[in-house]
Amino acid sequence: MANNYTADNLTMLKGLEPVRERPGMYIGSTDINGLHHLVWEIVDNAVDEANAGFGKKISVIIHADNSITVIDEGRGVPCDYNHKEKMSGFDMVYRTLHAGGKFDDTNYKTAGGLHGVGGAVVNALSTFMEIHSYRDGKDNFIRYENGGKKSYPIQVSELTRSKRGTMVTFLPDPTIFEDTNFDYQKIANSLDDRACLAKGVTFYLKDERTSREQEFLYVNGISEYFTTHAFGKTAICSPITIEGTSDTIRIEFVGQFYSDSYSENIHSFANGVRTPEGGHHVSGLKRALTSCFNKYAQNHKLIKANKTLEGSDIREGFACILSVWVPERILQFEGQTKSQLGTKEANQAVDNVIENKLSYYLEEHAVEANAIVEKCLKAQEAREKAKEAKDSIRKMSKAEFKAASNLSGKLAPCSSKKYSQNELFIVEGDSAGGSAKKCRSREFQAILPLRGKPKNVVGEDRGDIYDNKELNTIVFTIGAGVDEEFKLKDMHYSKIIIMTDADDDGCHIQNLLISFFFEHMRPLIEAGHLYIACPPLYRLAKKGEEIYCWTDEDLDKAREKMKTGYVLSRYKGLGEMNADQLGETTMNPKSRRLIQVTIDDVEECQSKVNLFMDKRHADKRREWIDANVDFGYHKDHFEEIKDHE
Repeated sequence: MANNYTADNLTMLKGLEPVRERPGMYIGSTDINGLHHLVWEIVDNAVDEANAGFGKKISVIIHADNSITVIDEGRGVPCDYNHKEKMSGFDMVYRTLHAGGKFDDTNYKTAGGLHGVGGAVVNALSTFMEIHSYRDGKDNFIRYENGGKKSYPIQVSELTRSKRGTMVTFLPDPTIFEDTNFDYQKIANSLDDRACLAKGVTFYLKDERTSREQEFLYVNGISEYFTTHAFGKTAICSPITIEGTSDTIRIEFVGQFYSDSYSENIHSFANGVRTPEGGHHVSGLKRALTSCFNKYAQNHKLIKANKTLEGSDIREGFACILSVWVPERILQFEGQTKSQLGTKEANQAVDNVIENKLSYYLEEHAVEANAIVEKCLKAQEAREKAKEAKDSIRKMSKAEFKAASNLSGKLAPCSSKKYSQNELFIVEGDSAGGSAKKCRSREFQAILPLRGKPKNVVGEDRGDIYDNKELNTIVFTIGAGVDEEFKLKDMHYSKIIIMTDADDDGCHIQNLLISFFFEHMRPLIEAGHLYIACPPLYRLAKKGEEIYCWTDEDLDKAREKMKTGYVLSRYKGLGEMNADQLGETTMNPKSRRLIQVTIDDVEECQSKVNLFMDKRHADKRREWIDANVDFGYHKDHFEEIKDHE
């Protein structure tokens, strides 16, 4: 076989072919996140122009055909002929990988795009792309189609008024993406982020599909953004704002500590690009926080001489925005999607600026500093208490362990020890739990019935949560700990599946459990381990034939197929199905439907969890419901059931 493998078997992809062949390498995925990454690439080019001092407004327009236009007031894309490369500036930027004006700091001191592939990638993955470059009194226009093929030569016309900038319109290729419908709110959230990092630049968003429009402008940058995006918690101190430069890296920081929050929320950016996976700038921040608070606590004798606070103790209930601006010559991102900053120099630079200025802040704000340290000590005590409990579990005999793991008296464990295939169903009620136990696969599916509604943990003291038997049972069963003690590698199950009735109580239980996982076991969600089971809403039966329906649309199709003489059942509870039906429709991996719970924007999720679940926000919740929920009567399918029985 080796003799048949020669150079003739090798393939070289040219031009933009590699992008279309392997889009995930350039935009991460071809799902909804990859689709919107196209927008970020073009918007980031406009932001780089604004940050370089060219233009004060960036517009994004979603058109009725789901194409997108991005307009800036920058210098316009150079479109003249490059004699060295023997192609136009348009073709260099939008048809050539690793080409552009960001490979040194002569054109941009700092920029979000350094790979030189953004515009070209968007072109490669679009049905068409049109670019207007307004320069020197002229409108330079070009159109590409079907993944970057040039439609005709550059068209040049005189401008009737003074104008400069770039206007890019593109339509994502439906043969590449799973879904080409842009999400207005996702784009709005992203522009809101970028507006806070580009002080004084207005970001305008319009959706021609719905006539919805918004503007985002932050004159004072991240400090203004931070104060206007309240986290819904009780603050221990006023927002701490720090700015400075170290080794040519500019750092902007604003943060706050909360008494009733037990998670950390660090929102980091590098050159205006969100870095959800952190990087060296975040590592520098964490090191500075740990050093500053330990020095302060020791100097003021708030902790014993031989004791130190761990970083997780300090960052419990801490939220901040960290933005760094790195010169082009040393800027490095991990991957084209730029989710992590790889510039090592950012670590020391952030550490220097934050530690120096935060130390002064703590000394000058003793009351707030002491209150923060007091909360850190409580976090330390809770962490040590949890560790002691975990250690005691390790020392249990087999009989003691079995008794502890069945605190609810109803856990039906699975027999397999393979983490990658094990599933835990958290089931509402004894009736559904009994049916689930009968129809499950005993090898890899475990069943944990709930005795009632779990505790609402949002806004509650962590000590009260640890004392709740129902939640403790869930934590113990999953086996990975909770809060800062949580370890993904210790999970007993790859899928945690919430299975409740399709009624108000069932939805409420889902919300309570999801809130608990978000507040105290968030890495479980971030790693993609949390799911919601989707039992069918209807069953149509007729002479030995049956059809299950999960939506009203499914029901309409089933009715059309069966015509008349069928019996329609509406499943409001899991217990209304027999074990075989529950197993086939809701638990069998080959035929069931699951919804994976994901987090696209931590800050937005935290805000919504606080709004909908925190008891202290009843008034805000009522205002939101009045503004967003229609309580009018809507005729539904239930009135028609008797007509066909």
